[in-house]
Amino acid sequence: MDKPASYCDTVCRYEPDNVHRIYHDGAYGFPITDDNELFERLVLEINQAGLSWTTILNKQAHFKKAYHGFNIRKVANYGEQDRERLLNDAGIIRNRLKVDAAIANARTLLGIQKEYGGFKHWLDHHHPLTKEEWVKLFKKTFRFTGGEIVNEFLMSTGYLPGAHIPSCPLYKKVLAQKPAWAKK
Repeated sequence: MDKPASYCDTVCRYEPDNVHRIYHDGAYGFPITDDNELFERLVLEINQAGLSWTTILNKQAHFKKAYHGFNIRKVANYGEQDRERLLNDAGIIRNRLKVDAAIANARTLLGIQKEYGGFKHWLDHHHPLTKEEWVKLFKKTFRFTGGEIVNEFLMSTGYLPGAHIPSCPLYKKVLAQKPAWAKK
């Protein structure tokens, strides 16, 4: 059997109920307009660092519950008790740096929402940037955001191209949603 050349090629071999297939077909590369959903994707990408994406996808529902639906305002107001609750929650990744980054990034996002009217507006304000420029901006603005995390976050939310190959059946569906990377 030939080795798949892309995520799209790999995923098309999976059953429809596979977590990767569900993510690929329903979320990956599609533009997100809701700030809490953008925050969710950022937290999930941060938590994936050093782990498999399969692990994150399998824990996604529990992450959502543990982080109060990724409500930015609620997470920004987390105190020590919430931090300890998250660090003791076996349903998510129990990593102090990643938990602290989620809380700090929620607090940063409150400021971004106040100044720009929302996380999406902040992203739109800075678009288009090269991947390198995005990484520099994210590192200056957020915690625990390296090159791979920023790249995947931006590809997965429609700000950078590459989530789907042109031969993927989802490519045209993503394009129809007018992702930021396709706007002139």
